[in-house]
Amino acid sequence: MLSPTRRCLQSLFVPVCGLAVLVTLLGPARSEEEADSKQAAPLPAVTFVAAAKKDVTPSSDFVGRVEAVQRVDLRARITGFLDKQAFQDGQTVKEGELLFVIEQEPFAASVKQAEANLAAAKAQALNATTALKRAEILVERKTVSQATADDRLAEKRVADASVLQAEAALTQAKITYSYTEIRSPIDGRIGRSNIKPGNLVTPESGVLATVVKQDPVYVAFNVTERTVLNFRRRVAEMGSSDNDARKTLQMKLRLSDGEIYGEVGQLDFTDVQVNPTTDTIVIRGTFANPNGLLVDQQFVVVIVETADPEERLVIPRSALGLDQRGQFVLLVDAEDKIEERVVQTGNAFGRDIEIKSGLEPGDRVVIQGGMKVRPGMQVNPVAAEKQGT
Repeated sequence: MLSPTRRCLQSLFVPVCGLAVLVTLLGPARSEEEADSKQAAPLPAVTFVAAAKKDVTPSSDFVGRVEAVQRVDLRARITGFLDKQAFQDGQTVKEGELLFVIEQEPFAASVKQAEANLAAAKAQALNATTALKRAEILVERKTVSQATADDRLAEKRVADASVLQAEAALTQAKITYSYTEIRSPIDGRIGRSNIKPGNLVTPESGVLATVVKQDPVYVAFNVTERTVLNFRRRVAEMGSSDNDARKTLQMKLRLSDGEIYGEVGQLDFTDVQVNPTTDTIVIRGTFANPNGLLVDQQFVVVIVETADPEERLVIPRSALGLDQRGQFVLLVDAEDKIEERVVQTGNAFGRDIEIKSGLEPGDRVVIQGGMKVRPGMQVNPVAAEKQGT
């Protein structure tokens, strides 16, 4: 007979052995099922586009400021009370249009006085001429001496000089009188009046108002010295002059609301000096402004681009990744496996970006699904155009 202890051990051993047999029997079956499931799992799908050369327009962005082609500060040139303001603040004015009138009566009186002085001088000159002729006749008759005739000649010359002096005084009086009317020297838009009628104005009163010509306008912006040097080297390689090269460039503006301004500008000026503080050069372009949308001293984003498209190798910007080595892309190779490639990028063109090195035309670049794959992994590539259909 078995002792109680041996019977207890035997009762524990039998279930354990049975479990071991069960595991042994089921183990291979489960391994085969897992292998089958792994073989049946679909390959991860990725969407790709083929790197291709496209006609693009290279461009660069700069911060610029609108400048008026002509800007005139109106000032008083005489002292007097401001009698009239002949415009509404902010209105459009034409060249020669009356804007301000300064009290005219004192200056009109000065003109009349100058006219009277001229008339008196002319009368004296006429009398001197008559006296000279009489003296010349009497000299011929030997009634008076030659000395008397010479005195009459001198008196006539003094009288003639007085006439000239009176004419100059009248001209000056008329000029001063004309200063009582302040007219617009240019076509443009006038700002608000700084001095209202009834106030005394003098040449030291400051600016009465400002007239700004609004069409066309300048847009000026700063460019680094390096950028200008690169442009000039490129011009030299082309064998053309700066003026000819400027014709190949055009300017666009992005306004504060993000919209592109409707008119295209042309570069017309490059400064002859470099700012020693910032090492930049001022570049300026001209824009038509028929609707007055651009305002003097307004900030804009200047987009300088080539007038003729150029062929560049581009891919979508969404395909780019960044790590310690720099920018990279994921490719699908000929065996439908993932490959990682470091690339050097250039300018951006909308949603695309230029690839200067690292890719060849036709390379399949992953644009979707890259987060779930790694280099060397087999994938199911789907072309972006097929995915959209």
